[in-house]
Amino acid sequence: MKRFVGVWAVAAGWALAGCGDMSGYSGAVNITLPPHIQRVSLRPFQNRTQFFGLEDKLRLRVEQEFIRDGRLPYVSTEATADGIVEGEIVNYIKQVTTYDAANQPLEYRLWVIMDVRFIDRVENRVLWEEKRLEGDYVYVVETQPAGLTEEEARERLWDLFARDIVKRTLEGFGSVTGASERKVPEKTLPAPDANRPAPPPPENEGPSPSPY
Repeated sequence: MKRFVGVWAVAAGWALAGCGDMSGYSGAVNITLPPHIQRVSLRPFQNRTQFFGLEDKLRLRVEQEFIRDGRLPYVSTEATADGIVEGEIVNYIKQVTTYDAANQPLEYRLWVIMDVRFIDRVENRVLWEEKRLEGDYVYVVETQPAGLTEEEARERLWDLFARDIVKRTLEGFGSVTGASERKVPEKTLPAPDANRPAPPPPENEGPSPSPY
């Protein structure tokens, strides 16, 4: 299981102290894909949760990241692609992590788990598969200075997933058939906030209401 963390925190005086940049590219980076893979595409992501619409926005963000990266041409139709990324969102949970003096939610944690794989369409095999790719994002409620709405926080979490998926696809750090130890180096991922460890979800707590 791979995990990354993003934090939108408020320090003394509610100053902005966010952490979520996963960009680690400095100029051209060699692509380690098989040479016959010249174009990449995405299949529609599946959504195994009860929250409608999550999969579409995440897929759009991954598509935008492939285009922004530019190292491998992105095509919109699977029939013209040599490699295909597909995935499923399997869990989406919103938790309160901090309450204010009036016992009202002050900070929330979004916690998402998905399965992702990259398919060599030419040779009809899975090049890498990551089960339970996990990410979370802690943010301050929108009524506070520098606060975010759930949708805004979710977009930042999609950014983290998109950068991770593109990086492991192009640079060969995916878990090949789920057995390889080649992972995205931790130094390129945002570090957790040591002063605010995100607690695991309560055993019997289900997903909180969503705007969808």
